[in-house]
Amino acid sequence: MCGNTMSLPLLDEAAIVPGTERETAVVIFLHGLGDSGHVWAESFSSIRLPYVKYICPHAPKMPVQLKNFVSVPSWFDLTGLSLDVVEDETGIKKAADCIKAIIEYEIKNGIPSHRIILGGFSQGGALSLYTALTCRHKLGGVIALSCWLPLHKSFPQAAGSNVNKDISILQCHGEKDPVITLRFGVMTSKKLKAIINPTNIQFITYLMQHCTCKEEMAAVEDFIAKQLPPV
Repeated sequence: MCGNTMSLPLLDEAAIVPGTERETAVVIFLHGLGDSGHVWAESFSSIRLPYVKYICPHAPKMPVQLKNFVSVPSWFDLTGLSLDVVEDETGIKKAADCIKAIIEYEIKNGIPSHRIILGGFSQGGALSLYTALTCRHKLGGVIALSCWLPLHKSFPQAAGSNVNKDISILQCHGEKDPVITLRFGVMTSKKLKAIINPTNIQFITYLMQHCTCKEEMAAVEDFIAKQLPPV
């Protein structure tokens, strides 16, 4: 997935919304299963902050068991969407390493880690949570939309030194989501509160299905503005 240069191909091919002035912060946002970064880049272009660069990578195509082994854009394999499924531990960790490589690249190019927000929707949101909680750098926050925490049984041990124990997380979920049911969101919120400072977790639900809405994007905009103020 990443090759010898880790995630540079992933970054080079990403849909990017550049800042309109000197970039002092970055938002890395990961799309859901079967999607691409273009839709989310378009969404962020309408709520952009002038000093923030928005990076929306495209997941590589791979055979996915949930899709009867049809090749679709996917961050890792999915066998199902229930509590007792066998998770693709190797694939999840490999994908997380790719996203961490993007973080490393941005840090080397002058963006402090605490000025980087990681986020995603559905499978992408799941990967963003896992990546942030296992990252060795202190990040600026996580936007977790309609998702879950992968390999949740490995936490809190998987967090290691837990440099992000005080990270701020915006978690949103649709009350009528038929794909990743609200139950997953509630359980994820409860688990997150056992890993990081519970006062830093916002869990907001909306009257919607497995999608986003104007109210949710407004909350995302406010969260980014709060966590990444002008410098």
